[in-house]
Amino acid sequence: MDYLPLFADLKARPVLVVGGGDIAVRKISLLRRAGAVVHVVAKKLAAELQRDVDAGHVEWLAAEFDEQQLDSVFLVIAATNNRELNRRVFDAANARHRLVNVVDDQPLCSFIFPSIVDRSPLVVAVSSGGNAPVLARLLREKLESLLPQSLGRMATVAGSFRERIKGALTTTDARRRFWEQAFRGRFASLMAAGNEPAAIKTLEAALENPQPQSGEIILVGAGPGDAGLLTLRGLQVLQQADVVLYDHLVSDEVLELVRRDADRICVGKRAGEHAVPQHETNQMLVDFAREGKTVVRLKGGDPFIFGRGGEELQAAQQAGVAFQVVPGITAAAGATAYAGIPLTHREHAQSVTFVTGHYKPDSQPFDWAHLAQGRQTLAIYMGTMKAAQISEQLIQHGRAADTPVAVISRGSRKDQQVLTGTLQQLDDLAKRSPMPALLVIGEVVALNEQLAWFQPTTQAEGDSSSVVTLA
Repeated sequence: MDYLPLFADLKARPVLVVGGGDIAVRKISLLRRAGAVVHVVAKKLAAELQRDVDAGHVEWLAAEFDEQQLDSVFLVIAATNNRELNRRVFDAANARHRLVNVVDDQPLCSFIFPSIVDRSPLVVAVSSGGNAPVLARLLREKLESLLPQSLGRMATVAGSFRERIKGALTTTDARRRFWEQAFRGRFASLMAAGNEPAAIKTLEAALENPQPQSGEIILVGAGPGDAGLLTLRGLQVLQQADVVLYDHLVSDEVLELVRRDADRICVGKRAGEHAVPQHETNQMLVDFAREGKTVVRLKGGDPFIFGRGGEELQAAQQAGVAFQVVPGITAAAGATAYAGIPLTHREHAQSVTFVTGHYKPDSQPFDWAHLAQGRQTLAIYMGTMKAAQISEQLIQHGRAADTPVAVISRGSRKDQQVLTGTLQQLDDLAKRSPMPALLVIGEVVALNEQLAWFQPTTQAEGDSSSVVTLA
């Protein structure tokens, strides 16, 4: 280990910064966040630093460096473009046993600045020891995505309970179990959702009645397929899950992001295949939550858009089980974006309608006259098996037979396929398209020729291009 990781308390401690340019500004900003009293030595100050001096936040000590300036400071930073001056600062600081950092000059550093993930009072520092700072920064970015902003407030709230917990739970093991359950359970979820009062009540209830707590159900939208389209909150929840119930529309790439030791159960439905009945899925969700587990119901796209998410949460509510919802990018938004088809466009479509081609037998028929109106885009989910009826009815009710259409299969995935043609060809296009597929009807489809940007890495058998136009 080349460097011993330390966290220094700089509150009200003097720190000397030699240099007044943009690099010095960045370091000073970090020092001020830590509460340091910053003294600057520089011939000239950057505009932002000058404002800090004028406001009294930073002291401009002198224009020239003098070794005696080091006598009363806690640590030193040299941030000039003069290597000889930087060397003088380093040697003088070393002689006085002051910690010193010469920016971007590792040999002239007795301490280094790590990449920081700040969730104060929780702080995570990452360092490569100066060998690969870009790698450290990239790792910090990954940690930023995994660590919720709520962690800071959660740590603060937990700190306010420490003495009470010590008084109520007399052994170290008991306190450890209490906090492990709190940080993995309902308290953490409520903090992540921004409901701090309810989170505090949950912690108080657990302290007053330290029994196994009920779990919760978190409904998560997985997006259309590309794991990069999963929301940040969705990723964080997948890392907390004890059990994940997922459907067939969730891509393997998204499932790879689930916590390794979580139980995964497929409850998906596919036409012509055995499926888990909806009431059994509802019951599983409730049963697992009652066991005290964090249960993630992972659904393709957005769970509240043709995903029956509302029905599942109604079952949770009736059973008295706590729940949350993490929205996802629905297929109509994600798949069309990857196909280069804007759902609305000032010259072509002033509205977009999401329609399902799969509906209950006793439900009301579509308002075909409304759907057939021009200058609007139709995005039809689960419509491939009824493509012939959809085409026929829209044409009968006034939509032009040559209206552009697209069938987008496996949208946003590496094997995405887009077939385009006209409304009168919709049935043929649908029959040629692998599942799952989205039907898009409207003049905006024609923009695909200009705006298609996504290049799938694999192609459907027999296709030489991801976009095929039916002549």
